[in-house]
Amino acid sequence: MANSKSAIKRIAIAERNRLRNKTYKSALRTLMKTYFNAVDSYKVEPTAENMEAANKAMSEAYSKIDKAVKRNVLHRNNGARKKSRLAKAMAQATAS
Repeated sequence: MANSKSAIKRIAIAERNRLRNKTYKSALRTLMKTYFNAVDSYKVEPTAENMEAANKAMSEAYSKIDKAVKRNVLHRNNGARKKSRLAKAMAQATAS
């Protein structure tokens, strides 16, 4: 157990940050799954509505990734890799 006032404060701050990071990462995973499902539905039935849904999901996921990087929840390379994965999925769906 922490003995000094500063150590007690650091434990509290670490817990606060852990919970914040957890919510960001969880929301990010959810948005990415939503996006991949939208892309899959576009692959099965390439309509304008499905394309619009996929683009909307992509925009939301990109926004959450950028916010997570800005708040140091994710490293910038990790964020870039996630965004690249999203773009690659869309490129493969539109190519086929």
